[in-house]
Amino acid sequence: MSYKLFIPGPIAVSEKTLRAMAQPMIGHRSTDFVALYQSIQPDLQALVYTRDPVWLSTSSAFGSMEGAIRNLVKKKVLCCMNGAFADKWNDVALRCGKQTTPLKFEWGQPVDPAKVKAELATGAYDAITLIHNETSCGCMSDLAAIMAVVREFPEVVSIVDTVSSFSALPIKKDELGIDVFITGSQKALALPPGLSLISASKKALERAASIADRGYYFDFVEFQKNHENGMTPSTPVIPLIYALKSKLADIKAEGADVRYARHARLNQTVRTWAFAKGFKLFPKEGYGSVTLNCFANTLNVDLAALNKLLKSKHQLVIDGGYGKLKGTTFRISNMGDETDETIAALLKAIDSALAELGGK
Repeated sequence: MSYKLFIPGPIAVSEKTLRAMAQPMIGHRSTDFVALYQSIQPDLQALVYTRDPVWLSTSSAFGSMEGAIRNLVKKKVLCCMNGAFADKWNDVALRCGKQTTPLKFEWGQPVDPAKVKAELATGAYDAITLIHNETSCGCMSDLAAIMAVVREFPEVVSIVDTVSSFSALPIKKDELGIDVFITGSQKALALPPGLSLISASKKALERAASIADRGYYFDFVEFQKNHENGMTPSTPVIPLIYALKSKLADIKAEGADVRYARHARLNQTVRTWAFAKGFKLFPKEGYGSVTLNCFANTLNVDLAALNKLLKSKHQLVIDGGYGKLKGTTFRISNMGDETDETIAALLKAIDSALAELGGK
């Protein structure tokens, strides 16, 4: 069965993007690949708001996130935890044999800059991890406020996951002072899964060069060395790089500011619809994501039955809650290529399915 995804990732991929992946294969050590790699760097750097390179990693973002831990943590890492994916990062660091402090917040609560400052002020840390937009609970922390704190501690390297926020709102890496900026292909970029993007500062590269056991596949020094030759350390996922080139052209044609405004507008459209129904936003007020909405299931809808109906009768799927929030929350994505028309059609379909369920 063919159906459309309105989950927080992977999300729907356009026909244009899929066609871009079908180009003839080239050698990853050829001049053709070097030309492809170098051709996308200016647009990537513009979208990341950085002068640093943007490396291409054939992995999910969590591969790059684990790699950042291995490359950058000598002393201890402060792991900011306010949802499933942020929580997981602490576990990953421990499995890499690193010392950690889990700075915990309830799911749906943003990371508190004051508590970050109190911890970093102890001098115990040389790295911090942060997820900008925690998709498990739809909570977007105040990245600018947190990074203002982190900049007070120059010995601390910041590692920021922008997987579900990148390209949906401006995240100015260099201006914010983010040392390692990590994102993935399958969320707001609206590409298939399997490609991660990393942009590291000079400070991060210098730290990596001083770490003996950083491994190979995600070695930042190897990424930089290969980048200088227009290549990647290992065989890259070439079809996805073609797709990325196509998507960057789409973003440039639309205009970044127009794209940001579209995401904000569609997010508010979904939120207004849900509030009118009697649902409430799950995350703390003022900290809801702009790429998805996570709603508390205040009407006690049978979300499994709802999704079954949406899939079979309307050929679309939303998310029925993640992890410990399954069944008590639901998530609707508005990221990527969605438009006023596609979101209107989605909400009409949900209305129809809810009415049918209510009639049973």
